[in-house]
Amino acid sequence: MQEKQIIGLLNDSFPPQIDGVANAVVNYGNILHARGFSPVVITPALPEAEDSPFPYPVLRYPSMDTRKGFGYMSGIPFSPSVAKRLDSVDVAVLHSHCPFASNFMGRALRTIVNAPLILTYHSRFEIDLERAIKSVHLRNSCKKILAENINACDEVWIVSEGTAQSLRCLGYEGDYVIMPNGVDVPRSRLSSEQVAAYTEGYDLPDGVPIYLFVGRMRWYKGIRMILDALATLKAKKLPYRMVFVGDGSDLPEIQGYARQLGLEDTCIFTGAIRDREALRGWYARANLFLFPSTYDTNGLVVREAAASSLPSVLIAGSCASDGTTHNQNCFQVEENAQSLAACLLDLYGKEDYLRTIGEAASRELYLSWEDAVDNAIKRYDVVIDRYKSGFYPKRYKPVDNYIHLNAKLMEALSSLPFSK
Repeated sequence: MQEKQIIGLLNDSFPPQIDGVANAVVNYGNILHARGFSPVVITPALPEAEDSPFPYPVLRYPSMDTRKGFGYMSGIPFSPSVAKRLDSVDVAVLHSHCPFASNFMGRALRTIVNAPLILTYHSRFEIDLERAIKSVHLRNSCKKILAENINACDEVWIVSEGTAQSLRCLGYEGDYVIMPNGVDVPRSRLSSEQVAAYTEGYDLPDGVPIYLFVGRMRWYKGIRMILDALATLKAKKLPYRMVFVGDGSDLPEIQGYARQLGLEDTCIFTGAIRDREALRGWYARANLFLFPSTYDTNGLVVREAAASSLPSVLIAGSCASDGTTHNQNCFQVEENAQSLAACLLDLYGKEDYLRTIGEAASRELYLSWEDAVDNAIKRYDVVIDRYKSGFYPKRYKPVDNYIHLNAKLMEALSSLPFSK
C-alpha cells in the first residue's frame, strides 16, 4: 500500500469505553499511523470522550446512551458531517470491527467514498444474542439482520478458525480470511525485582504453585469450573494460590461461591489491573494460566501469558485453543471440572516441565500487534485490487434500499452550509 492512504476504522466502542475490540482498533490506528498511513476512526459519540490525545482523527456520529441496559452506547449510523469529511478525501479501505451500527455506517459510507468494506468478526455474537433476547422469534430476526449485514461486506476476516462456527450459527455462508489479533505486551519476562514490586502485599508463599486467571468476572468465562477444580486440590490438602485479575458483574457471586467451597483463604481477587506492566508482573509470577473459556474467539490473554513464558490450560476445541498443541505449547482439558482438576494434579510440582512448555508457548503462540497489523496491510492491498477489478459481487439485499437512501441523504446534507 502507498503511504498516507486513508484507512477508515469503524467500531461501536472506542476509548474511553474500553473492551478487547476497542483495544484492537486503538492498536490498528496507532500502528497504521506509525507506518505512515492516515487512519480515521469512526465511532459513536460518547459524552465524556476526549479524542485529542490520538494522533489521528476520531469522527463521532450520533448515539443513544444504552449503557445501563447493554453496557455500550448505541450508534445511530447517520452523520452528514462524517460523510462530508470522508467524501472530501480519497479513502482506500473501510475496515469495520463490529457487525452492528458500525457495519451499517460502513455500508452507507462505501456508497459515498467508493472503497471496499472489510469486517473483522471478533466476538461470538450468537451467544450475546442468546443472553440478551429471550424471544426466539425476535432473536432469529436479529440473527437474520446480522447475517445480512455481514454478507454485505466485500471481505470478512475472523480472528481464529473456531470463530467460523459462530458465523455459521448466525447464517453467514460466505468465505472468510483468518487474521489473528496481536498483543500489546513485549515478548519478555520482567525481572524478579519488578515482579516482587508489582505483586507485593498479597499472600503468595514461596514454593506454592500460583494459578492465574485474567479477564471479565463472568461465569461464562469458565470460572465455576476453576473453583470446582480447586476444591479437589483443597480436599487433597495440596497448597496453592489462585489469583483472579479482573472485574465484572458476576464478581460478588463468584466470591460467594469461593467462600461456599471454603476457598476464601487460597483465592485472591485483585480487581481490574489496567497498568500493563503490573499485569506483566502477575504473568511472570504465576506458574500456570487457567483459561477454560469457550466464549472467547481469540483468547488474547493466552498470548499475553505466552509473552511472559507462562503456559495455559485451555478447553480442547475452543477458539482460545486454536493454533495450540497439547503438551507442546499448552495443556488442553475437557470442559468439566474433573478434567481440569486431573490436569492440575498431574502438573502439581512439575515446575521445570511448566517452564519448558511456557518457553515453547512464547516461541510459537506470541504475535505482536505490529506483526498483526502488518499482515492486515498486506491484505488491504489484495482487497483494494480486487475491489477495483470488480472481483467482489454486488450483494444487494432489501435493507440496501435503506442503506443507499441513508448514504444519499447524508451526502446531500453534507453539502449544506450548516453541515459541520
